[in-house]
Amino acid sequence: MNAHLLQAALLGWSPGLRVTRAQGDCAAVLRRPAEELLDRPLHLVLGVSPERARELDALAKEHRRHVEFISSQLGGEDATPLRLTLGMEEGESAACVQDLNALLEGAPPVQISRLSSSLSHEIRNPLSSVKMAVQTLARNTGLSDRDRRRLTIANREIRTMERMLWLLSEYGRDTTPNLDAHALRSVLQESTGMVALELAERRIDVRVDEENDLPRVRVDPNRLRPVLAQVLLNVAMAQPEDSAVEVALRRGPPGRVLMVLKDPAAALPPEESGTLFEPFGSRLARGAGLSLAALRRVMMGQGGDVAAEGSAEPGMVFTLTFAT
Repeated sequence: MNAHLLQAALLGWSPGLRVTRAQGDCAAVLRRPAEELLDRPLHLVLGVSPERARELDALAKEHRRHVEFISSQLGGEDATPLRLTLGMEEGESAACVQDLNALLEGAPPVQISRLSSSLSHEIRNPLSSVKMAVQTLARNTGLSDRDRRRLTIANREIRTMERMLWLLSEYGRDTTPNLDAHALRSVLQESTGMVALELAERRIDVRVDEENDLPRVRVDPNRLRPVLAQVLLNVAMAQPEDSAVEVALRRGPPGRVLMVLKDPAAALPPEESGTLFEPFGSRLARGAGLSLAALRRVMMGQGGDVAAEGSAEPGMVFTLTFAT
């Protein structure tokens, strides 16, 4: 199974409105590979009039992360709706370009998006009060061992609820990610740290096999970390104690870096192959039914891809693809 998700292209251009930088999935979004876009006039790359290109350049120079929608004529095809997030980057005008049709495909309805954001906010506040109360009680030196075990369980379940709220919030979020270049191993380590207590309880390590000299990837780590942490935890919880979660970081196709995560305990029944990344659509979520759906949404929003390979027999492989 290979679920192809949202494509995103990153463009930069000179004051003379000629493209100086092209990254991401340009072939899918702009119908040409990145190398063919360099030094071309911006209006031809975007499939708009020269006047419209000048308007977009002026909006980018305001540097307010302005979002603009255009109807683009690319390669003689029918008009393609594109979503541009405009701003300044490295001293030049720039835009993150997304195919609006791909953006809307698989996105939650607006009502769900608003509801998830509101619920997440409303629940997080009282949960924070409960967390503080439990942590205050845990500092009482006169507690019995039995009471300490109960507070440990309470703390663990509070952390579970916090992660679920993160997933709910991410699944419904529709804001532009703050993309920047990061070492993928560092992002993975930070994600692992978010579930370090749960992993330690089961004495499970996350072992990383990293290819040498991997390029940095363009991600928003604040949005990627919590969903990646939950997916790692889902894999770990199905494994025996004193074992390891195996993760490999590899070069992919040009402009891509891969994260390959093995889940030896999971199987993919044929009836779930079409709903794997839908909310509560698969038993692979293991009680956190938004984890894979939220991962899909985050990878979509950051110009990435995710694939899952498996069968009815135990043993699955998840491959996350990141743009450099």
